[in-house]
Amino acid sequence: MISNLFHAAIYDPLYNGLAFLVGVIPTHDIGLAIIALTIVVRIIIFPLSDRAIKAQMAMKKVAPEIDKLKVKYKDNREEQGKAIFALYKERGIHPFASIGLVLIQFPVLIGLYWVFYAGGFPDIDISLVYSFVQVPASVNMEFLGVLDMSKRSIVLAVLAAVTQLIYTRLSMGPRQKALESTPVEASLSGDMAKSFDFQARYVLPIIIGVIAYTIPAAAPLYWVTSNVAMILQEYATGRRFNQKI
Repeated sequence: MISNLFHAAIYDPLYNGLAFLVGVIPTHDIGLAIIALTIVVRIIIFPLSDRAIKAQMAMKKVAPEIDKLKVKYKDNREEQGKAIFALYKERGIHPFASIGLVLIQFPVLIGLYWVFYAGGFPDIDISLVYSFVQVPASVNMEFLGVLDMSKRSIVLAVLAAVTQLIYTRLSMGPRQKALESTPVEASLSGDMAKSFDFQARYVLPIIIGVIAYTIPAAAPLYWVTSNVAMILQEYATGRRFNQKI
């Protein structure tokens, strides 16, 4: 059941999308097809990513007020949570907007992994191709004649980690200083916040880089292209680059 759903909703559409793009790209470069597919995905989810950016910026603006609420309700976590979410509701902030963005991208990554792990290219499985998709005459597995998309790539693994580091720092903005009025008793909460901040900024990119090196280069290429698109989106909006990171 789950396998059939995965094939129908993720695997088959990705496979056919890549087959179509490989067919229309003059060099039949599968790497260029992956980049083109990533751009298509980014266009489709642009409203969601734009909403996530706006939510992040709005949360940053109310951060000082959130810190004050944490101090005010430091002895009552339930009331603290209610007060914080009430503030979010009052300001029209959707704190979980970025979760949908992640939930959409991971199935694509998993689908790409399985497409290449299962040897979906360069040999085309005719049984998977939609009737309206023309089967490409050939498939060039070497991206720009250099990187084999069916094998691991240290270059793309490093790029995945670096672009994730850049995007994470841009999306999270400058690190916030704790309020001077914060009591010593609240230090544990501050330490947890610092730990999360450090892991999100620095540990996560390293983990992504390591994972990227253990899987076929197709998935890391998608992740790198997606990160670059998000960085450019941040730049285009002008919301981040005027801040220290």
